[in-house]
Amino acid sequence: MKRVLFLCTGNSCRSQMAEGWLRQLAGNRFEAESAGIRPTALHPDAVLVMREAGVDIAGQRSKNVSEFLERPFDFVITVCDSAHQACPYFPGDVQRLHWSLADPAAATGSHEQRLAVFRQVRDQIAQKIEDFIRQP
Repeated sequence: MKRVLFLCTGNSCRSQMAEGWLRQLAGNRFEAESAGIRPTALHPDAVLVMREAGVDIAGQRSKNVSEFLERPFDFVITVCDSAHQACPYFPGDVQRLHWSLADPAAATGSHEQRLAVFRQVRDQIAQKIEDFIRQP
């Protein structure tokens, strides 16, 4: 089983959605975790839009990347540019990937307009996860 860590700044939206999608779409082929450089809290709109897609991430929690520095991973995937810049060293034969995704938590406008951004990012992540798990 391949181990994957998704990393972003706050571990509130993008990395949490990626963790949920990988668990949902890849089954037992991968073990998924997520963390943040400066973790905040799981964003309720991320939970909401993932639930709309049939993926429950409500039980996940925001974690600091320091919890994972000594654990072996096959892949570390940064999902925001600031985490890509600040990504710490992970020991072993780790493949690093970077997916530059917009931060849905930074969206402005009405709640429905902000949810539209969350849905767009959710769908982009789903596509990236599908592409990732198809690779040999």
